[in-house]
Amino acid sequence: MGRESGRPLRSDARRNRDKILCAALRMFGERGLNVHLDHIAKEAGVGAGTLYRNFPTREELIEAAYRHELTTLCESVPRLRARLPPQQALREWMIGFLDYATAKMGLADALRSVVDWDRVPSCESREMLLDSITPLLTNGAEAGVIRADVPPEDLLVALMGIALATGRAEQRDQAERLLDLLFGGLLVRR
Repeated sequence: MGRESGRPLRSDARRNRDKILCAALRMFGERGLNVHLDHIAKEAGVGAGTLYRNFPTREELIEAAYRHELTTLCESVPRLRARLPPQQALREWMIGFLDYATAKMGLADALRSVVDWDRVPSCESREMLLDSITPLLTNGAEAGVIRADVPPEDLLVALMGIALATGRAEQRDQAERLLDLLFGGLLVRR
């Protein structure tokens, strides 16, 4: 990838990189692979040189945008657990998953080209997601608010089903209603 010198990025460079990744994710999702990279740079508020310095190829930008979204979701777990009760932390993560999955579907064609390139193995993504769900379910079960008999794999498959069935922006309300039905089934009945 374009920025693998081993040195940490300066804070302004890291912010620029994050802005590029967010803009790329949004624009690839909305416009597909044909969006010009200079338009992504403009949307991110950076110069084209900054984009190309970080991501010399379109494939590297696609891969990095996808990994950024996945990492952001997975790294949210400790923050959610620290600031919310267990059931709310799980529900917030589930909403974040919908955002992630919707973005991933918007990148579907682009990701296929990257996956064919063997740069984003789907088993790695699955493991990261399961590693995120597990402590949320465990924490909720230990608190007595989430059923202890729900395997993380089952929750992930159910969330993927909702995302696949309602992945378009105009279906977001329905996606959240389905998420609420799923979430209600996870709660311990008193």
